[in-house]
This record gives sequence, C-alpha cells and structure tokens, in this order.
Amino acid sequence: MGGKMRVAVLGYGNIGKHAVDAVEFSPDMELAGIVELPERLQGPVPEVTGRKALAASIGELQRVDVALLCIPSRSVPGVAPPILARGIHTVDSYDIHGQLADLRRSLDQAARGGDAVAVTGAGWDPGTDSIVRCMFEFMAPRGITYTDFGPGMSMGHSVAARAVAGVADALAITIPAGAGIHRRMVYVRLRPGSDFEDVAGRIKQDPYFAHDETIVRQVEDVTALLDVGHGVSMERKGVSGVTHNQRLHFSMKINNPALTAQIMVASARAASRQKPGAYTLIEIPVIDFMFGEREAIIRERV
Repeated sequence: MGGKMRVAVLGYGNIGKHAVDAVEFSPDMELAGIVELPERLQGPVPEVTGRKALAASIGELQRVDVALLCIPSRSVPGVAPPILARGIHTVDSYDIHGQLADLRRSLDQAARGGDAVAVTGAGWDPGTDSIVRCMFEFMAPRGITYTDFGPGMSMGHSVAARAVAGVADALAITIPAGAGIHRRMVYVRLRPGSDFEDVAGRIKQDPYFAHDETIVRQVEDVTALLDVGHGVSMERKGVSGVTHNQRLHFSMKINNPALTAQIMVASARAASRQKPGAYTLIEIPVIDFMFGEREAIIRERV
C-alpha cells in the first residue's frame, strides 16, 4: 500500500467523532470521508481537502483502504460483508462477547472472498482487555481471572436499550459488584403512551442484559445523567508451574468512546499487515498495531 492509508469512518456518533480525530492525528493515515445519513448527524462535519467529507454510501468516496464501522454491534454482520467484497478492509468494535467467535467465522469467509481483512471486536473489551487476559493466563496457566467493569456508561448496552420499542432515549450504566459480577442500571425516557413495565421487561430480556442484574428506571431527561467515563479492573490469582499465589492486576479509567476509536484506528493499521481473512485482536501481533519502523520499535520497547 503506497502513501498514506485512506480511512473511511462509517457512523458519526460518539465513536465516529473520536475516530475522525484519531485518524487525523495518525501520521500514516488520512481521512477518506465520513459515511452517514444527514438526518443522523451529530454536530458539524469536518472537511477533507477543502470540501465536506460527508457521503451517503462508501461507494461515493474516492479510494478507501479501510472502513471503520462506528455503528451499533448488531449492524456489523449486515454492513461489513458488502464492504469487504469491494476489497476494503473493515474494523469494528463488536461487543457481544458470546457471539463474537461466530461473527469472526462469517466475516472470515467474506474477507477472503474480497481479498480483504476484517478486524472484529476491536475495542477495549472485547479487544485490548482480551489481550491482557491471555497474557495473564500464559503467565499463570492455572487460576481464575476476574474482570470488573465500571462504574461507567456502556455504549453497547445503551444502544440496545434505545432500540427497545417505546424507548425515546436510554443510558445504561455498569456497576461492578466484584468477582466479575455486574449490575446494569438503565435509565429510560419513554415515548408518549408507552408502558414502563412492558419496556423494562423487554430490556431485561435482551441478551445484552439477560445475564446480569438489571434495574430500569424512568427519567425525564437522560442527557442530564450522561458521563462517558468508564473503567476496568482485572485480577488473576493463579499458579506459575507449581508456584501458587501469583497475583496479577491491570486497571484503567478511560473516556469510553475515545479509547474505543483509538483502538479501532490502530487496528486499521494492523489490518493492512495481515493476510486476507478475519481476526480478533488476540490473533494479531502487538507490533502490527504500532506506527513506526519495526526494528526501532523493538529496540526502544523490548
């Protein structure tokens, strides 16, 4: 691939805005454009070489090497394959853990058919946290790893709640209870005439919420509660060889959409270095996500 990698951003919501910023601050990339319907725009659209970057479809943009799918997870299985068929790499932040392996398998067929690469689950969990969990496990093969999220806004859960019939707006907050157990607090603004108990029941039955304690509350204004801060704490207590009581810990406090977007942009770089097919982050060499000369990276960071 000669010159800068041309990156399209599909979706201009919370993640999409940060993805545009991350692309523009990456020395090896340039923005090919933003794909979004005008009625869904949130804020002004940046310009590309003196013109608006907005397009209604990826086919309207000039030469695209990689498409960042900054869209709801449930839209990825339908949106990614046609783009891969064009020979364009895709990167998504699909976050439905139990379905990710099956999605990878289906995207692998589409990517190979288009001689392209799909990087799926390219967020922080699943994503970079998955890498840390794997590191923990090969460092202490026997043991248990606990992953505690939050407290903070879950973008995927919020999108899922907004999609429930009768919901005008929603915000899902993840509260860690410890030992990998979580409570989901969901705040909803209802559409006129909607029944709260019916809406709450539908939310609790959704796969995003069905496996956790979920509390749904009705509010007049969801935006008054909005805070995109989030975090994670992972701990493993295990055994290295025959030596017990190995304690491994990782934690971070983050701006959720900004970090997700940055990981997607790094994954776009990694996509250009893989053979055709679909990959999760744990399958890609860490060095492939990084900008710079390979030898220099090894000398400076090993």
